[in-house]
Amino acid sequence: MYEPIRTKSVHSPADDAEYPHRSREEELDIQLAGHLAALLAVTDELGLDEAAEAIAVQVARLRGAPPARHTARGGAGAEALHRRALALAGRALVVAASRADTAVAILSAQRMDAHTAALESRPLVGV
Repeated sequence: MYEPIRTKSVHSPADDAEYPHRSREEELDIQLAGHLAALLAVTDELGLDEAAEAIAVQVARLRGAPPARHTARGGAGAEALHRRALALAGRALVVAASRADTAVAILSAQRMDAHTAALESRPLVGV
């Protein structure tokens, strides 16, 4: 009554050798380098050169190459940049902790403290 299936099912699992696989550590390195690179861009935009250099060192260590840097200033205000940097540093801290990267965890925590202090020292607008 039914004709037998003569082709390979599209639902059958693919051969593992066909796709490249990364270890969990490699995936975490990529994710951490991405968070740090984004934090570096915001830190550069804020003009925090010493902090930017420390972040750039860690990005270079994780990627094996120096990070691309941009020096153009965007139109975002300092408060918005500090908030973005605080969020990015928090993300980097979470990944660094799961990867047991003490150097990046310390750096991320320091950046979080610095951006929190910068936000607290600014007068509240619209309150």
